[in-house]
Amino acid sequence: MPGPVLHLGATVLCSHGGQATPTAPNPRVLVSGQPVVTLGAPYLVAGCAMPPPIAGNGPCITGQWLSGATRVLVGGLPVLVMSGASICAPTGTPLLPVVAQTRVIAT
Repeated sequence: MPGPVLHLGATVLCSHGGQATPTAPNPRVLVSGQPVVTLGAPYLVAGCAMPPPIAGNGPCITGQWLSGATRVLVGGLPVLVMSGASICAPTGTPLLPVVAQTRVIAT
């Protein structure tokens, strides 16, 4: 599905409100002056409110995108788009892109 391309400065949260940050943005391609993020880069999650085992199965520690753009590649990997599917570990909940640049749309 088409959507705005995610970059290093995009606001991405886990389903419980933790801030997710990409571990390896691609510095060769910039949107809004910031590196884009590709499908291979996992996200690290900080500040997840899900309780640890016994009360829950959290908190979210990492997130991984399962799908990205189908027609736009950077370094041979699909760029991430806001409409892509993702999953957090160990909770199994999705990452939620909240704010991203709006000038570059990928399909």
